[in-house]
Amino acid sequence: MRVWAEKGKPLEIKVKQGYKNFYIYSSVCPCTGDSFSLFMPEVNTEMMNVYLKELSKTFPDKNIMLIMDQASWHKSDDLMKFKNIKFNLLPPYSPELNPIEKLWWWLRKEKTHNKVFKTLDAMMDALEIEFKNLTHARFKTLCACSYL
Repeated sequence: MRVWAEKGKPLEIKVKQGYKNFYIYSSVCPCTGDSFSLFMPEVNTEMMNVYLKELSKTFPDKNIMLIMDQASWHKSDDLMKFKNIKFNLLPPYSPELNPIEKLWWWLRKEKTHNKVFKTLDAMMDALEIEFKNLTHARFKTLCACSYL
């Protein structure tokens, strides 16, 4: 790897190594900008069920179509069913068809790329602030897709 550095001075690169993770479960309606997100400690069917339950409670009068990849927790037989939520599983290896992927790309590029957070909680806090500051119009722009 090549980098620019001042000649004769040692180069210092901050790195935060660690194996702790968190996951953001999110849904965005590309037409209205309505959104719903939960920060979760794991990705699995149990956490997906928590997300679906809260999503259903938050939008009880909406008919929701979730576009998802074919991750095992998205198509598990143990996944809870809700009257107001339907699933649309994408073909394998086609993340570009999922509108939410554009939000993830933007968050990585604009909000976390080349940043070192002191703690995992600091990163979660920064992302939570970003989500709170995103307007319906911004969600619509970020997750726009012509095929819906």
